[in-house]
Order: sequence, then structure tokens, then C-alpha cells
Amino acid sequence: MDRLKGKIALITGAAKGLGASIAKHFTNEGAVVIWCDININQASERAKELGGTAYYIDVSNSKSVKDVFKKVKSDFKQLDILVNNAGINGFENRQDLIDERIKVNNLQIKEFSKSEKISTHFDVTVNMSDDEWHKMISVHLNGTFFCTREALTIMNNQESASIINMGSVLGTTGGPSSPHYSAAKSAILGFTRATARELASRNIRVNAIAPGYIDTDMTSGLGDVIQLVKSSTPMKTFGEVDDIAWAAVYLASEEAKFVTGQTISPNGGFVMSQ
Repeated sequence: MDRLKGKIALITGAAKGLGASIAKHFTNEGAVVIWCDININQASERAKELGGTAYYIDVSNSKSVKDVFKKVKSDFKQLDILVNNAGINGFENRQDLIDERIKVNNLQIKEFSKSEKISTHFDVTVNMSDDEWHKMISVHLNGTFFCTREALTIMNNQESASIINMGSVLGTTGGPSSPHYSAAKSAILGFTRATARELASRNIRVNAIAPGYIDTDMTSGLGDVIQLVKSSTPMKTFGEVDDIAWAAVYLASEEAKFVTGQTISPNGGFVMSQ
């Protein structure tokens, strides 16, 4: 308890999933949490229930981001922790895409098992639209940049803060059905290392969390792929949102005062180096 006492923390994508769990753990550890999400109603409900303030934010829109951080500076005068968590997986409201990816994956397994040849292919990249690519990059990579840039207008004067960016194991391994998501997450890890070097002189630490497969709404529709992933994971299970939240608490706390430019990856052994 009280590992983050007196700290002001802003979390994007805080209305549900990983963001909500991080916000809850931060609150329990004594931080004042600013719950930011494009789903302002759900974020407001969470803030009302657990404490803190909720702001609407569209991280892909630089003006929306700038407006939020102006409010933070006016209302709180400081910002000690930023968690760049907001994201999409590209399958929102597209069960047809999920079903197609599962079908292709299953067919590839059967084909290879039978003849050691694959005749069914993903063909994701060749069929991806400009809008699909730009939206993914805008939310993940641009959003991380926009929020970090505006947070630094507050943090630079404090010369003490922690920034935590949300990566993914797919930023390291790549995902055959998610080239845009993998590209965005890989870029975030590079951005983390670059800003960690830049901001070390101001005692602002920048780190990333690269979750493996976690039991959330984003993974619940993966069908047969769930068992395939579990079989490829040494611990044979998906992680829980708390596994990621505790990693965030550590990186945000003084316990991690000598940690910067690093990627922590709770993933059950799915990837063993970042």
C-alpha cells in the first residue's frame, strides 16, 4: 500500500481492460488517478466508483490530447506518471475477420500436418486498406507520441516522473494476421528506448510493458486460436489483467528508480527476451 502515495497519474484507455486494472491498482497504492478514455461514460463511472477524475480523450487527435493536458496542468499542477495504454486490435466489431483468421490458421495446421505444405494463406497485408493501416498507427504510435509530448510540458519542469508505454509481444515476434498492430507495437518499443535516453538527464524514466496473451475482451473472440496459443506458452495459460497492472505499479514506483529504457513482458514464457 501507498507505493504511489501523493502521485498524480494519467492513464489512457482506462475505461476497461488493462487500463482499468492499472488505474484501480494505482488508486489502491495511493495515487490520484486521471481516467482518460474515448468512452467517457464508462471512464466516469470507474472514477466515481474508485476515485479520481475522468477526461474524454481521443489519443489519435493531437488537439484532443493537448486539451486534456492543459486541463491536467490547470487542475493538478503536476503529473508524475503517464501510462500510454489506449489501443485497438483492428478487429473491433469485425467478428467476420476474426472468424476468417481462425479458419485460415486451422486450415494451415491441417494442411501442414497432412502434406507438410501450406496452400491456404492469410493475405492480410495485400488486402489491407490505407484507412486500416493509418487508424492502427494513429491510435497506438501517434497516440503514444502525442500524449508523451504533452505530458513533457508538465514533467520537464518537475525533473522527476515515470512514463509507461504499452507494447506487446507481437512487437517482437510479429503476428501473421496483424502486420499493422505488430508494426505499431514494435515502433512503440523503439520510441520508449529513444525517449528514455533523451529524458534521463531530467530524471524522467521511460519504460514499456509488452504483455503476452491476456484474458480480456480483446482476446475472448479468438476461438480455437486460444488453445493454440496456450499450447505454445510454457505456462499453458493466458495472463490476467492484474499481471500487467502490478508490472505498471512497479515501473511507476520508486522501487524502479534505476530502471529506464526497459521492456517488462509478463507473457507466461511465450517470448523469453525483448
